Amino acid sequence: MSLRGFATLNIWADDVEAATAWYADFLGVEAYFMRPGPDGRPAYTEFRIGDYQAELGIIDRRYAPAGTTTGPGGVIMHWYVDDLDATVERLLAMGATEYQPITPQGDTGFITASVVDPFGNVLGVMKNPHYLDVLASLKAT
Repeated sequence: MSLRGFATLNIWADDVEAATAWYADFLGVEAYFMRPGPDGRPAYTEFRIGDYQAELGIIDRRYAPAGTTTGPGGVIMHWYVDDLDATVERLLAMGATEYQPITPQGDTGFITASVVDPFGNVLGVMKNPHYLDVLASLKAT
């Protein structure tokens, strides 16, 4: 068995409603799904975004597995963006903090950056020529 593709990226937030509003503002789309917790407040919301309608879910931190860190760390999922500089600038203006500055990865056009959102999650963004090549080949078929 092999990994077949990215399905859902889940992040944690103490205040799912505030995190959902922040991401809706950043992404320019509203969450398409919301599940309330026992107190009626959102416990999980989900967005579908990008060329492949990838799912970004926000889960109430109280449902995190035992031992989950509350600070940034671990795997960084990098989202492709058309304008890396403008995206990073906007994220910082919206209250995110720099985690990794804009960093060229060699000389082949791969450039990464990451921020910590106001809810403690690492959000990676990047320029990736491979992404555009794959997208073009899929659209050609």
